[in-house]
Amino acid sequence: MPANIPSSFFEWVSFLLDKYGALFFKGTVVTLEVALTGTVFGFLLGLIVAIVRTIPLSKKSRAKRIALHVCRFLLGAYIEVFRGTPMIVQSMVIYYGLMQVGVKMPVLAAAIFIVSINTGAYMAEIIRGGIISVDKGQKEATVALGMTHWQGMVHVVLPQAVRNIMPSIGNEFVVNIKDSSVLNVISVGELFFMSKSAAGAYLRYFEVFFITACIYLVLTFSVTRLLRLMEKKMDGQDHYTIYGSQSDSKSSITVQEGGQV
Repeated sequence: MPANIPSSFFEWVSFLLDKYGALFFKGTVVTLEVALTGTVFGFLLGLIVAIVRTIPLSKKSRAKRIALHVCRFLLGAYIEVFRGTPMIVQSMVIYYGLMQVGVKMPVLAAAIFIVSINTGAYMAEIIRGGIISVDKGQKEATVALGMTHWQGMVHVVLPQAVRNIMPSIGNEFVVNIKDSSVLNVISVGELFFMSKSAAGAYLRYFEVFFITACIYLVLTFSVTRLLRLMEKKMDGQDHYTIYGSQSDSKSSITVQEGGQV
């Protein structure tokens, strides 16, 4: 115990921050690293899965049609399994399951892998919903221009779909920040794991996890605000004129009537 034992709640909070501040900081960095990397990789995985699942069935080649059916079935099974089981269970099964067959992954790499494939399952459905939300005329236009399915997705459909699903992508990032706490079961040194170490030293669980809760709240609040700024940036300026529109034609007529061309 410390020489001068803190007597109040806030004194304990101040003492624990002073003594274990570096531990909290290290755990926060690992939490952000796992959440950010896992969200990015999960988005890329979900993007590939969503594009494959939206490929139209070939009417010409039976072999391609059967292969696509099999691929869709396997991807659908992946989505159902990882959306239908908790991440804490997935962590135990993947990490210790691989260990039993002789594959020993570093805990940080295992954490990023687990978060990525878990996020990919959710992202696949989010992105597929975004693709479906794009007007069908946009997709028909890509076909009329002779684009392949992949070209149409990359150049026309996905830029619109990604903007539509930005709030959902941000929500997944926030969820990953919080859900990274379950990775303590495989001894990942994230914020929750470090907090348990600090709490056990003086048995001040309430004060330690009050600090932990505040850190999580600051992280999620900051991320949410940054994502809102990104959404506004993607929306462009509030006031703009679409050339060729009726408003543009009216403004041209007004200029001409004023004698200025």
